[in-house]
Formats: sequence, C-alpha cells, structure tokens
Amino acid sequence: MNRRRRAVLVAAAASALVIGVPTAAAAHPWCDWRDGGHRPPSAAPVPAPTDSPEPADESTVTAEPAPPADEPTPVDDAASAPVEDTVQPDEATAPAEAGPADDDPEADPAPEPASLADLAAIAPDVSFVEDFDVPAATGLVTAAYPQSWQPYPDGTSGIYAPSRTVSVHDGVLDVALGTGAGAAGTFGSADGAWDHVGGSFSVRAKATGGDGNGAAFMLWPTSNVWSDGEIDFPEGNFESNPSVFHHSMTPGREAERVQVDTGVSWRDWHTYTVDWVPGESVTYSVDGTELRTITEDVPTTPHRFMFQVGNWGDEGNLLIDWVSTTE
Repeated sequence: MNRRRRAVLVAAAASALVIGVPTAAAAHPWCDWRDGGHRPPSAAPVPAPTDSPEPADESTVTAEPAPPADEPTPVDDAASAPVEDTVQPDEATAPAEAGPADDDPEADPAPEPASLADLAAIAPDVSFVEDFDVPAATGLVTAAYPQSWQPYPDGTSGIYAPSRTVSVHDGVLDVALGTGAGAAGTFGSADGAWDHVGGSFSVRAKATGGDGNGAAFMLWPTSNVWSDGEIDFPEGNFESNPSVFHHSMTPGREAERVQVDTGVSWRDWHTYTVDWVPGESVTYSVDGTELRTITEDVPTTPHRFMFQVGNWGDEGNLLIDWVSTTE
C-alpha cells in the first residue's frame, strides 16, 4: 500500500475531526492548565511560513506574539471524570476509569498493515492526508514534513520541546514520553492549517506507557479567543479512557463542557473523528461508530487541528499512524 497520501482532492465535506486534551494527573497537570479549561499554551500558534526557507529543525521555528494578557489562561483540569451528556464546571472530580493496561509497552510500535485502508469509509471527503512514511530523526521532523507538521517552538510555556521528543519511523509519528519535555504542534499545510471552518478531521493513534501523562488533540480557534469554541477529542491521561470535551462558547463560562467517555483504551489503535458543521453540529466517532452529536456551542470561525503532550509521567510513546483533514 502506498503509505503517503497527501492532498487527496475531492468534493469538500462539511465535517471535521478533532482530537482532545487529556485530563491532567492530580499531582502533575501535564498541560499547564490554569484558570479555565483545556487550552493550548500561552504562546500563539507557529505562523505559516511565507517565502522564507523551511527551518532545519523544530528548535528554529518562531512563534507569533503571545495572545493579549487579558485572555484567560488554562486551568488545571486535574483528574476529571467522564460524564456523558452533561455540562459541568471545570473542577476536579474523581479520576476517569482506567482502560486496560498495555501488556507489552516495549512492543514494536509499527501499526498493523493496511492501517489507512478504512479512511475512505470513515472520512471519504478529506483533502489532506499524512501517513508518516518518510523516516525523520528526532529534531528533523519539520524539515521532512514542512507541509504537514507545524510545531510549537522549543521552550513554549516552559513545557514544549518538539526537537527533543518527536521523530518518525516505521510509518508513525513518535512522541517520546517521560523525557522532561513535551510536544505540541498543528497538523496540515503551512498555508492552510489555520483556516478550517467546518470539515472532517481524523487521527489514528495509540500510546504505550506514559502513565501520569496524556495527550490532547483539539480544534482550537485561530483567533485565540477561547469563546470562539474549543473542541477536544480524544483527551485523557494515557492510563485512562480518552474522552470528548466539548466546551461552552459563552464568555466567562468556557471551562464548562460536555464530556463523553469513549469506552476505549489509549493502549489500542483507534481512529478518532470529529465532523463539524459550522453553527449546526459536531459529531464525534471512534472507528467509524458515532459516540455523540452535539448541536450547542458549535463554532463558526477558523480553527486549527493540533495536539499537545505533557512533559512528565512515566516513559512511553504516543504513536500517530496517520492524520487527515479537510482544507
């Protein structure tokens, strides 16, 4: 199977996939959330390059200016429990139920064969697919994938250092866990990653080890205005089930959210999809099976598709087999 499938041009679909932010471990809030929810770090997204040469590695990428000082900064979402179909304030509750343990965290991280074969059925109208078929050593992923991966600069929020944690091998993007550094970045082309208004976004991922850490895949507003809408899926610590976190768009109440448990484990390969119809609905699915459709607090402005991983917890790996978006 041809593992690289980029810029698959087809009729545009009004749907979009997002992946969420993990609930933080009580002792170690993995994403530095303070004062209000699951949010990207204080620095703005890495800008799309213009005519300048592509950076040689992640550490050379520069960020846009940080958002205004009066923008609310993230809160510690320590140990939130999945609660289906309810909107709840952003406060600590019981830990999410843990999924099955990984019996062999040292196993070969390469995905099962034909891992992209079901994409046509799950997200038939995508315009961008990255299958990570070109190996890239740690620190060289930006150079190998300049139109697919826009990382946060090393040192962002004192947490993220993609040049020390992210590599590509065996057909997967591999984020090393327990290194003392996290990773964060946006998927998609340099000129289109920040312009998603509706569409379909999918990711196939799993994690080995990394207890006490977690991952957050999300659609985050390009405006950096929280009330423009935050859509997180999947989100959760790796020892727990990933969940949906669909946030309120009411200014001052953005930390409130609908939370839906997936019932699956980070320890197994799953495809997570968000289909977003602006102003109408967001549908969340796992492996092509719908979890929930939400019709309130549905964004209408440009968003970007990104992920974050913290800088603490046990050693392990977040593995991403492929991602797809509409552009």
